[in-house]
Amino acid sequence: MLALLAAIALFAAACGAATDDSMAEEAAGTTASSTTASTSTTETDDAASAALPTGPSALTDSGSSEFPEPLVPLAEIISGGPPPDGIPPIDEPVFLDVADHLEILDPAEPVVALEINGDARAYPIRAMIWHEIVNDTVGGVPVSVTYCPLCNSAVTYRREINGVETTFGTSGRLFASALVMYDRATESLWTHFDGQAVVGVLTGTQLEAIGSPLMAWGDFRSAYPTGKILNWNETGFSRDYGRNPYEGYDDDTTQPFLFRGALDDRGLAKQRVVGIAVENEAVAYDLNLLSDGAATATNIAVADQDLAIFWKAGQASALDTGVLDEGRDVGSVGVFSRVVDGRSLTFIAEGEQFVDEETGSVWLISGEAISGPLDGSRLERVEHLDTFWFSWSTYQPDTVLIEE
Repeated sequence: MLALLAAIALFAAACGAATDDSMAEEAAGTTASSTTASTSTTETDDAASAALPTGPSALTDSGSSEFPEPLVPLAEIISGGPPPDGIPPIDEPVFLDVADHLEILDPAEPVVALEINGDARAYPIRAMIWHEIVNDTVGGVPVSVTYCPLCNSAVTYRREINGVETTFGTSGRLFASALVMYDRATESLWTHFDGQAVVGVLTGTQLEAIGSPLMAWGDFRSAYPTGKILNWNETGFSRDYGRNPYEGYDDDTTQPFLFRGALDDRGLAKQRVVGIAVENEAVAYDLNLLSDGAATATNIAVADQDLAIFWKAGQASALDTGVLDEGRDVGSVGVFSRVVDGRSLTFIAEGEQFVDEETGSVWLISGEAISGPLDGSRLERVEHLDTFWFSWSTYQPDTVLIEE
């Protein structure tokens, strides 16, 4: 544990390092074999500031009497070490074509997978672990892709508030050992895990979440050969990309860093779970229950909706060893509605793929059918979280934990 705390302290110091101006200038001017998709943050946030409520900044005056009642105890929002944006978001992301860079990562290395309106993008965890937020525009939709290494969760939000576009930064604070974001229009504080403003003039406002599961690079490039991958060499910052500064954190016998509050003792704090919330019903599946052999398919119902959980081996844990692609195999998960054209399908796993018993069509972990009568069909993705039990149970205290 002492070694872990030392590593996290080193990480906090590294994240507070100043931007290399020459690298930033080079990244801003890069166009060959890449695309940039973010809107000017200055123009965007100036427009947002004019249209949204005004008041004190929750970054500097979180206890202001001008704010609505905070949704979480202020005493439980604590410093994680770095100052605001000391862990610097990527505001001008640069991308490479997947087809031209198939070997850019080890097939097992994890990425955040996001697809909107046919625009598919991979955000490597080797970048996200150092930056935590990417402000981007995907398929014409302004989004903030977020990743919290302390709770092992990736969530993407539409970065529009009351119809106004803005961007998000890292506050340098934690709530329940998880990233606290701030919007750059009003500087309200938002919890990463559920996309809700909890302190500031926008308290109570809810962001729209968009499914963006963790996926092995090998699976992403197979599912989205015409997609793009974030170029971590063009972030404008100098970081040790590929190294895991949280070595050993993926150990379910240890406790979460700087967690305040009561832990739900139905499971181990850092037990890996697949969290699913539909309407007012929440369930968490122990990852060990889902993972077996090359792949598994689990047919379930949540809030009377027929769902399927796909699990496939081949994704390395980003939080295990000191090198991202050398972590233990935790596999990739996809959660989907199993209703296609009004008919509920039943899935089984065959090898590394999935087959529905009704038509015999073959499906990928991305939810796309690649052969059979339903070739070319896509299952509707259901938002889920690959995360630790302490995080899921904190935000979903009435959840059911399924371990057998």
